[in-house]
Amino acid sequence: MGVCARIWDRMKNFPDKLLKGYTEFKDGRLANERERYRVLSEQGQKPETMIIACCDSRAAPETIFNTAPGEIFVVRNVANLVPPYKPDGEYHSTSAALEFAVQALKVKNVVVMGHGLCGGISAALGLAKEPLSPGDFIGRWIDLLTPAAETVNANELLTSAERQTALERISIRDSVENLRTFPCVSILEGKGRLKLHGVWFDISTGELWVMDSDTGDFKRPDE
Repeated sequence: MGVCARIWDRMKNFPDKLLKGYTEFKDGRLANERERYRVLSEQGQKPETMIIACCDSRAAPETIFNTAPGEIFVVRNVANLVPPYKPDGEYHSTSAALEFAVQALKVKNVVVMGHGLCGGISAALGLAKEPLSPGDFIGRWIDLLTPAAETVNANELLTSAERQTALERISIRDSVENLRTFPCVSILEGKGRLKLHGVWFDISTGELWVMDSDTGDFKRPDE
């Protein structure tokens, strides 16, 4: 088998849906925004907003906010969590992305974006199954929510669905507070050069709820 044949044989294993999607992107959006991509390649990215969102395939910020290439800087992790500042020499993906967005890109807004029916939140509440692997990486990550989850679970007046939504929103508030433990964030926020936000997206209805920075309550923009 020749080199080209071997390469083609390996490419056949690539998901057809993704190749089809790229073809549609190339013939559609890329063709319409080629100049924008050219400018971005030459001048680099200059997004004004960073969004910390969940890995959930149903809650993509670029889709929900209908943004163009280069408009938002996105980092996604399980349950859209922001860990507290901890310069311990270990690997910190979300913290690294935050540092880059704030210090290098100089974004003006950082948004923590949660969503309904979050599997990570279910795990924190004990509604999920046993660990998925001996490493239990999800369990260790979600342990950031243990104090809040214990408080929510202790309220016997709430149904399971109400506990789920409550912790989804509480975790957003907690993550916003954790953002302030990073010196680069707290200093810039204090100078008025950086604003912190929280939003919650309802997958079942498509509604967006924005956190009031003063009260912590979540309200729809049309209210």
